Amino acid sequence: MAQTMTVAIVDDEPDMRESISQWLSLSGFHTETFPSAEDALKAIGPDWPGVVISDIRMPGMDGMVFLKRLMGQDSGLPVIMITGHGDVPMAVEAMRLGAMDFMEKPFNPDRMTELAKKATQARRITLDNRALRRDLSEGQQVMSKLVGASPAMDRLREDILDLGQADGHVLIDGETGTGKTLVAHALHAVGPRASKKFVPISCAAFADEALAVRLFGPVEDGLPAVEEARGGTLCLEDIEALSEPLQARLLAFIADQGQPAETRIIAISNARGEGRRAEDSLRPDLFYRLSALKITVPALRQRGEDILSLFTRMTEQFAEEYGCEPPQVTAQEAAQLLQAPWPGNVRQLINVAERAVLQNRRGSGSIASLLMADGEDSHTADATTTEGKPLKEYVESFEKMLLDNTMRRHKGAISAVMDELCLPRRTLNEKMAKYGLSRGDYL
Repeated sequence: MAQTMTVAIVDDEPDMRESISQWLSLSGFHTETFPSAEDALKAIGPDWPGVVISDIRMPGMDGMVFLKRLMGQDSGLPVIMITGHGDVPMAVEAMRLGAMDFMEKPFNPDRMTELAKKATQARRITLDNRALRRDLSEGQQVMSKLVGASPAMDRLREDILDLGQADGHVLIDGETGTGKTLVAHALHAVGPRASKKFVPISCAAFADEALAVRLFGPVEDGLPAVEEARGGTLCLEDIEALSEPLQARLLAFIADQGQPAETRIIAISNARGEGRRAEDSLRPDLFYRLSALKITVPALRQRGEDILSLFTRMTEQFAEEYGCEPPQVTAQEAAQLLQAPWPGNVRQLINVAERAVLQNRRGSGSIASLLMADGEDSHTADATTTEGKPLKEYVESFEKMLLDNTMRRHKGAISAVMDELCLPRRTLNEKMAKYGLSRGDYL
């Protein structure tokens, strides 16, 4: 739906304000009048959905100062100036300062209508382009959080970009701690609904009656989730916790929307294992509606050397937060990180990284001891260990991590990296090319 444009009319003469407003209203424009530039500035800010018609000669703040103030806060705002006889040089100066055009008194009403039409069309295009840039920027920011260069993560990003443009509802599943909520945000941010609301609801966080009210109303203050998300995305986490009656109401809501759906539903399932999955917990007709499109987020142990790059990034962030140096990972510790089962996935890795930094600050402990402690405390011990890999892959993963860490520490200073790793320039260049590392990324 196209945004309604307003024509702001600024003039200290009441008769002039009213005549312009009346004529433009009869021509189909929505108008708003202001007796002074000061009053107009209180209402007109950046991204204001409209255009301005202003007299040049006004008491207090005149039209030229008013124009400069408007251009200072939003240079893309179309402003049409009204000039008296003999003020044409001033009007030309106003156009140099950013005014779109000017009309000389007495002016032709048809020309005013034509200028207002041209101005509102230009304003709509400007605001649409700004909104599109914001949406693209938000999508890129969310996608940038999906870190990793493994084939599994490449496939995940491709799936998000593909399914983000589709209209169907989506089911996201995967183990706890893999980042399913982030994937849901990314699906919304890269799609056509990005400028609309993203409303997340955890079905497991409410008692059944409270969840019914939160989803469908009546809500005392605000809107129920299905109305709040209208036109955007309703994200239902822990979908398997939905009771039979609420499943029926959600199915009815989906059916009433028709095709294509006005509101997209992204369902997130945390249940794993036979008898505990979404398809085992939901009625079949609802499950098939929600799983028209499906994404399975890969477990951390399936992501290979992403484990080392994520661990490095996390330890650097925590080290900066705690004001200390990040721990240096040995070849043995790198192999242990790669071989660990990671039942808690990325969430567990973040916890281990933080404890490793705190441990290193005290000058005691090892990464191996942290991994063993996590294994003992884990409630998901049935997670399988990473499958064995050839020694060459372990060596290459560690070598890449070591080069990356050293380049970061020396901010891309090649000679310092060569000295620390005892590598000749040619060998260092070959290894950086092999692992896709670029000096420019560290400067």
